[in-house]
Amino acid sequence: MITTVLMIEKPLVSADVELVTTLHGEETVSFVVLMQPRGDQDLLLRALDDVALGELDDAVREADEPEGGEALGPAEQALELSLKRLRDAGCEAVGQIIEEHPLDLLTSVAEQTDADEVIVLTAPHLVEEFFHRDWASRARHKVGVPVLKLFAHTD
Repeated sequence: MITTVLMIEKPLVSADVELVTTLHGEETVSFVVLMQPRGDQDLLLRALDDVALGELDDAVREADEPEGGEALGPAEQALELSLKRLRDAGCEAVGQIIEEHPLDLLTSVAEQTDADEVIVLTAPHLVEEFFHRDWASRARHKVGVPVLKLFAHTD
């Protein structure tokens, strides 16, 4: 069985589930899902990403995104939905919300679970990617297992 630590920032849609569950063919995969609440990411970087992607309406609404404690409720719902979708696809799946120090948590979870890989499933973050400050780039130098970055689908 392959153990994958899956870092997400929004609920998995069916295309995401199909992508991550079929990466290893018929091999059984167990997932440990870490949910990063979107509101806990830097507001300015989110707005710059929206502008760079031509999504000006989204850039204007970034200030409305829940932050801190307000972001926990939506993040917990997104995590539960994602875990259900992975389980419905026949995989083992557990998860938790990232509340502080995402890379430290990612590293400790990868070590504790003896993970075979880390998948960071995220929307494009052009500014952070350009400077190699995105989660996947930073994780590659810290976790000690292969890190794959995939772009999340939208409904």
